[in-house]
Amino acid sequence: MKAAPFEYVRPPTVDGAVAALRPGAAVLAGGQSLVPLLNTRARRPEVVVDVSRLPLAGVERDGAALVLGALTRLRAAETSPVVRAALPLLADALTRVGHVSVRNRGTVGGSVAHADPAAELPAVFLASDAVFTARGPAGTRTIDARDFFLGPHRTALAPDELLVAIRVPLPPPTARHGLAELSRRPGDLAVVGVFTSLVVTDGVITDARVAVAGAAPTPIRAHAAESLLRGGTPTPDVLAEAARAAAAETDPADDVHAPAAYRRDMTAVVALRALHRAVTR
Repeated sequence: MKAAPFEYVRPPTVDGAVAALRPGAAVLAGGQSLVPLLNTRARRPEVVVDVSRLPLAGVERDGAALVLGALTRLRAAETSPVVRAALPLLADALTRVGHVSVRNRGTVGGSVAHADPAAELPAVFLASDAVFTARGPAGTRTIDARDFFLGPHRTALAPDELLVAIRVPLPPPTARHGLAELSRRPGDLAVVGVFTSLVVTDGVITDARVAVAGAAPTPIRAHAAESLLRGGTPTPDVLAEAARAAAAETDPADDVHAPAAYRRDMTAVVALRALHRAVTR
C-alpha cells in the first residue's frame, strides 16, 4: 500500500512548525514510526509537518541534568560519551531500540511522542523522572514524564504543540542500573521490558527506580516494588519479592504477541533479571 494523499510542509523554524500544527496533522522527525503507519494507511493525516531539519538536536550536561534535543538521533545519543557517563541506563536502553539502521534515522523525541507502551525510551524517562519541554502558540511549557503518557500512542501534547527537548535529572554516581527484556527477536518491541536503577549504601538500598514497558496501556512505575526495595538489603529474597510486586502492578491486555496472564508472569521473571543485573553490576 501507499500513503493516502496529504499536504506536506517543511517549515524552516520551530515557530513555523508550531504554526503548521493542527488537529489532523502528523509530525515527521526521523520517520521510523510514522512512515510505516502512513504506508499502511493506519494513519491518514491531512498534513505532514516535516521538522527533521530544525535545530533541535544535541546532548549536553546542564548541572545535575542531561538535556537532549528532541531531534537528537537515537544512534547519536547511544554513542554519546556524555550520555554513557551521565546516564548509562539510557545508553544501554538505546542499544535495544530497533536496529542500527533504525537508530541512525530515528529521533529521541520521535520515540517519546510516538508513545508506544512497549518502547524503551518512554519507560527509561519515566524511571528517571524526566521533564519534557513542549512549544506551542502560547510559548513553552514543561510536562513531567508521569503526566505525559496517556495511553497507546497518546500523550499530553496538544495538537498544536511540538516536543522540543527532554531534561533528565541525573542519578548519583553510586547508582547501579539494570535492564532486561523479553522479545521474539533482537530489535523487536519487547513483550515486556523492565528498567531499574538502584542506589546501595553500606549494604542498604537507599533509592530504587523500577519502570515496566509492554505490560500496560502506558509505561508504568512499579511504586510498590520500589517501596519494598527502599530500606531493604539486596538479597535474593528481597529482589524476588519486589519482582513479584512489579508484576502485580501491571495491567496487560491480550494481543497477538502474548496473552495478558503470560505478560504478567513474565514481568516478574524479567524484573528479577533486571534487578539482579543492577545489584551485581
